[in-house]
Order: sequence, then C-alpha cells, then structure tokens
Amino acid sequence: MGAPEAAGELARFSVAVPEDMLKEFDALIARRGDARNRSEAIRDLMRAALVRDRTRTPHEEVIGSLTMIYDHHTGDLSRRLGDIQHDYTDEIVSTMHVHLDHHNCMEILALKGAGSRIYELADKLLGMRGVHHGELTCAATGTSLDLTA
Repeated sequence: MGAPEAAGELARFSVAVPEDMLKEFDALIARRGDARNRSEAIRDLMRAALVRDRTRTPHEEVIGSLTMIYDHHTGDLSRRLGDIQHDYTDEIVSTMHVHLDHHNCMEILALKGAGSRIYELADKLLGMRGVHHGELTCAATGTSLDLTA
C-alpha cells in the first residue's frame, strides 16, 4: 500500500462480486432515480459503515441483537461459531437457531454487556468465512430505557 490519499483525492480499487449481485445492485441504484452511479453508491455504503463504527460505545453497557445468516456446510463454521460464543457466555443472554434450508441457517443472539465485548464478539462472528449476512443492533442501557421516568 502506498501513502494515504490526501483529503478529497479519489483512490481507485477493484471489487469482485457475482454478476447477479451486481445486476441487483445496479437495479437498486436505478430505483433511487437520482443519476447515481456505482462509485457513489459504494461510497454511501462505506460512509454508513464508518458512521456506525464511530457511534460504538465501548465503555458503556449495551443491549443488542446480533443476527447472522450463514452456510453451515462451510468448513467447520458451525463449530468455530460455537467456540467463539463459548468465550462470551457472560454477554450472550439467549440464542435462537433457525434452519432456513438445507445449507443456510439464521442465528440470533440476544446480548448484554460492555460495549467493547459486544462489538468484539460481533466483529469476530461476522468476519468469519461462510457468514453471508449479519447485523448488530445495539442500544444503551440505564436511564435511556427507564420508561417510567
């Protein structure tokens, strides 16, 4: 990698995606109808991911849910997911496992704990090869959840 780009300077990179996914992405861009192009749409996705990352609250207690969709036939993915989850038993309140079809499963984890541990768990699980989709949704705990106040 070279030197970091100056603010505002554009950098080019290549992304390999399945052709059918690219067609669907192009259709999404077209539905937005504002003369957008792939580059701007990808920049929007990148900005959103960066904003989500900046709003993490590692030093706060959080509650949340982590949803993952994965192919359980990918290597020993099911075992590796379980191994990681066993390292976070204090943070995992409950899990639900759903068989979607012969290959795919959905797993939902209810989480509670220090933000740093919750985000660490999500990053480890969602970054695994074979996890097709995943999303962590978190909220702060404490007075923000006190509905009687």
